[in-house]
Amino acid sequence: MLLEEMTTEEIREKVNESSIAILPLGAIEEHGPHLPLSTDCLQPQYVAEVVSERLGAYLLPILKYGQCSSTKNFPGTITLRFETLRMMMEDILSELIRMGFRNIVVLSGHAGRTHMTALKLAGETVLEAHDEDINLMVLSDYDIAYTMNEIEIPVNDGHAGMIETSRVMAIRPDLVKGTAESNHPNFPPFMILKHPEKYFPTGVMGDPQLASKEFGEKANEVIIDRLVEMIQNMVK
Repeated sequence: MLLEEMTTEEIREKVNESSIAILPLGAIEEHGPHLPLSTDCLQPQYVAEVVSERLGAYLLPILKYGQCSSTKNFPGTITLRFETLRMMMEDILSELIRMGFRNIVVLSGHAGRTHMTALKLAGETVLEAHDEDINLMVLSDYDIAYTMNEIEIPVNDGHAGMIETSRVMAIRPDLVKGTAESNHPNFPPFMILKHPEKYFPTGVMGDPQLASKEFGEKANEVIIDRLVEMIQNMVK
């Protein structure tokens, strides 16, 4: 069910303590010379749509901006400040609780460490501010993808690499513009970098030449099945 297409009276009548809200998040961020800036939006949007249909959950409009650290200087990337993202998430979660949701899933297609930290910190803050029993899950679909046993992912695959290219091939093949050379950047440990892009000038971390639509379809299927199971366990 698309929350944005419902009326306020429908929300008042239908949302109760067993209702599930799913909020997808992404980023507008470079993904090499072959993938669109919306790559991190396409993946969670697709997963969230299928999962919400299976569970009868309420699907919120996707938030298409995030905090992008390593890609911040590439043309096309639009990054939010950590505080901005955290406060936005606090407000959205608080509003969902106000309208009656007690089961909330935040699914991010962007898995940057700072980005995910902002989301999780916002979740912790909101839970501490409410006395109600609330089930809140905050994750990236890549938290699932990189633990899959059903399919094998190359070592050091990452941003705009094999699995991400494959998943976009399966979701929006019309937006995939060829491929790109493999690249496995070696960032200096513990360094705060003003220009991280010099370590991966093509914007790729992995080998997109190994990608295939079939692999992407299988990966999406596994992620969806696993997320459905996780949510079902959460609301029990």
